[in-house]
Amino acid sequence: MKKTTLTLLLAVATLAAFAQVEVALGIKAGPNFSNINQDATFGENYKSRTGFHGGAFALFKLTKIGIQPELIFSQQGTKIEFDNEDYNANFTYLNIPVMLKLYLAAGLNLQLGPQFGFVTKATQELPNPLTGDVEEEDIKDELKGSDLSLGLGAGWDLPFGLTIDARYNMGLSKINDGPDSEEAKNQVFQVSLGYKLIKLGK
Repeated sequence: MKKTTLTLLLAVATLAAFAQVEVALGIKAGPNFSNINQDATFGENYKSRTGFHGGAFALFKLTKIGIQPELIFSQQGTKIEFDNEDYNANFTYLNIPVMLKLYLAAGLNLQLGPQFGFVTKATQELPNPLTGDVEEEDIKDELKGSDLSLGLGAGWDLPFGLTIDARYNMGLSKINDGPDSEEAKNQVFQVSLGYKLIKLGK
């Protein structure tokens, strides 16, 4: 009898705990404003490049704390100014942020967490010394296959499943490959608009 009572109490406690948990699945997208923190050489200047990011997220929220893993396609890189001409360095990543969200009031939240990135494509525009034409060169082999960043940001979970996020992803690991290569790290500021397609629980 005691075992039966204990089992029922545990079952009720488990159901009560899950009743307080919000589980949501959604999509998000928005612009990227990216750069790298590599020191410019003589005659070069690194400038911000505008790109796009988009993907899916899951939210597991318990009262004031949430965990939000994401799967994001992200266009990053930089714009290199040389001899008064701009040349794009385009890096495409598949990023996996895992954000801890601290909810304040009315859906407003602060965000912090690691982001793991995997480069899928990397090209750079270069002038042809013979023709003067701008050509695009594949430089994926010059970059490391993975990247680690720290995400810092804020968000707002609006009614009807809408979400707004503003986040700065600060590169922690060197992205260029080779022991003699200059140190360069990703720097990306992004603004996202999201929508919760599925919402269960609280």
